[in-house]
Amino acid sequence: MDYLHQFVFGIYPYIALAIFLLGSLVRFEREQYSWKSESSQLLHSGRLRTGNVLFHIGIIGLFFGHAVGLLTPLAVWDALGISHSLKQGFAMLAGGMMGGLCLIGIVLLLYRRLSNERLAANSSWRDKIVLLWILATLLLGLSSIVVSAQHRDGHEMILLMNWAQHIVTFRGGAASFVADTATVFKLHLFMGMTLFVIFPFTRLVHVWSGFGTVSYLGRRWQLVRPRH
Repeated sequence: MDYLHQFVFGIYPYIALAIFLLGSLVRFEREQYSWKSESSQLLHSGRLRTGNVLFHIGIIGLFFGHAVGLLTPLAVWDALGISHSLKQGFAMLAGGMMGGLCLIGIVLLLYRRLSNERLAANSSWRDKIVLLWILATLLLGLSSIVVSAQHRDGHEMILLMNWAQHIVTFRGGAASFVADTATVFKLHLFMGMTLFVIFPFTRLVHVWSGFGTVSYLGRRWQLVRPRH
């Protein structure tokens, strides 16, 4: 079990990151025609707008919330005078709100996709897996709020921050920080890391395009027809 723990939380994160980056690059180079969100609006538009908006607001909020919360050094929070318990309370509140929006959105999208015959027939197994995987990861994340509420001192949150920061800075001993954390946190971490593994093989690759469109804000106007 010690070896398994070391592999999952000390080695697997780098495997997941490598597959995420290299897989996305290979997918872009070899299958550009599949690089899209594969909208199903033409097949059935019911519940699409509401579910889509709620899901995207929630998951974007969760992504940046996790990034800031886990990767900001403790020294920064201490310098700002934000206690560990206060940070944990804010994380629980914000995570619960964004997670709730995301949950409503993904349930609507899943129900829409599975309950409509045309959509179900035109949905690949990858479409279904990625939605179900995100749903399971989300439910584990929301469940962790209940566990966190029982320990408001922020100690377990600090362990998770140390784990994440040791991983991204390639420092050893990262797995030891989460050895004694609650099982729900470990499952949530594993599901989240595995989401990066399946990312390049699903419609999720369109997220890269979303970030790429930011560059268009500073692009010069394209001359279509010269003035006479």
